[in-house]
Amino acid sequence: MSEDVVTETGVRARTRRAILDAAIETLTKQPGASLADIAAAANVGRTTVHRYFPERSDLIDAISLDALDKISQGTEKARLQDGPAHTALARLCQEYFEFGDVFQLLFTMPDLVTRPEWQEESDDDRVLLRLIERGHAEGTIDPAMTKEWLLQLLWSLLYTAWELVREKTPKHEALTLCLRSLEKVVVADRVPK
Repeated sequence: MSEDVVTETGVRARTRRAILDAAIETLTKQPGASLADIAAAANVGRTTVHRYFPERSDLIDAISLDALDKISQGTEKARLQDGPAHTALARLCQEYFEFGDVFQLLFTMPDLVTRPEWQEESDDDRVLLRLIERGHAEGTIDPAMTKEWLLQLLWSLLYTAWELVREKTPKHEALTLCLRSLEKVVVADRVPK
């Protein structure tokens, strides 16, 4: 009996993930897409979508929480405390690059980031700002580049890389261009490359 419960939970988790992924992809291209459109993209019936997300707002809430979770996972995986700040920033860029669909949806549907879970500045934002401060202090990040500027620059570079991928540029090429641009702008002149 325990094995059946585990299997059902695994199937449920995969189905839920498939619906979320289909919703992210569909809503990025068509913000007004219906639950029926999302069900079709996920290859499930509309009733299945309603079983997991009774209302559109439930699905949007789940996408918003999923985005926050991915940001947190990427930040943790980038090991921001390891090595010089500029290399940690490059690792963060690589991690966030993998979540391009989620971030593009946040740009497409900015109301996602006005939900209550986004109201307070996240720990990940504070960690990133501290990383930039550390880079300024250790001399690996150009001190003329303010924290606020670098935060905006990071998002702009990632957005440009994601757009290139959507336009059929190979992912590795878009990421390489993103990281090279980041390095050329961020790294202090005296840091050996």
